[in-house]
Amino acid sequence: MILKRMIAAAAVATSVLALTGAALAADYNWTFQTSETAGEPGFINKTKWAEDVAEMSGGRIEIEILPIGAVVPHTETLQAVGTGILQGHLTDPSYFSGQDPAFAMMGNLVGAWSDPYELLGFMNSGGGNELYSELVEPYGIHFIGAAATEPEAFVSKVPIRTVEDLEGVKLRAPEGMVFEIFSKAGASPVALPGSEIFTALDKGVVDAADNTVFATNHAQGLHDFATYPLYPGFHSLPLIDISMNKEIWDSLPEDLQAILTASVNNFAMDHIYSVRQLDAEAVAEARADESIEIINWSNDERQKFRQIAQEEWQNWASRSDMTQRYYDTVTTYLQNRNLL
Repeated sequence: MILKRMIAAAAVATSVLALTGAALAADYNWTFQTSETAGEPGFINKTKWAEDVAEMSGGRIEIEILPIGAVVPHTETLQAVGTGILQGHLTDPSYFSGQDPAFAMMGNLVGAWSDPYELLGFMNSGGGNELYSELVEPYGIHFIGAAATEPEAFVSKVPIRTVEDLEGVKLRAPEGMVFEIFSKAGASPVALPGSEIFTALDKGVVDAADNTVFATNHAQGLHDFATYPLYPGFHSLPLIDISMNKEIWDSLPEDLQAILTASVNNFAMDHIYSVRQLDAEAVAEARADESIEIINWSNDERQKFRQIAQEEWQNWASRSDMTQRYYDTVTTYLQNRNLL
């Protein structure tokens, strides 16, 4: 028995030394910041992505994934990555709309997409990747690839069954295109950070909120008092930008560049499946609660909202050469596939 314990202890010690040696042997040690708090599904999946990169690269690349605001505010990771303060980020590009209005359109073209695979199809085969790469390169950024999540749900303390029901509703919306579209739809949007949504709903500062996916809203307890969630989402399906410092990227051997590109493609598929499964489980739990009414907008109401959004797309398109090029490219893609 003693001999067996000694052998087991030696095996554990050997494993620890091997893991430590692998970490020390990494050719590249990077820090990437995300746009989620630790514990959210998005953050967990991005951490898994970093683990996959380490495995795929044979331990040559080690990436530390940090939550929102860990090093710089979420609106400043673009500059932080370009200057090397961070080596990369996984984030929503619309946070950078203050830098260029094209980030708002490319990051979250409100009302355009009903499914994440529609957005990824545009990025990968409709010209989206090329336009976004061109947009970020002057900032010292290399765009590795795109991912997306399920359409974001909507939490509300009052029933909103039609576009007309948005009239006068105080709702939380991020600044930029989303804010302006909800305003044109008749709502009274209030710009609040995501960290204040729970308290704002609970205290009556707002009656509804454009927030993240259904599963996260449910896990955070928002449906305890915002008992009229809208699902599936009808408005917001943001892009996830996975980018890194361009100077570092350019210095990498081709095999590691290929590994990083492949890892992002894998992450995009895994993330969609993971969140879709979590949403299904949360929706089933919510439907079993008689105090919660899940509202699903009709196709006619979704089309009404999309028409309002399309008018705002045109307004944003005129703001710069890049926004116009993006508008022309994405609307052509949507029209050709009968998605507009």
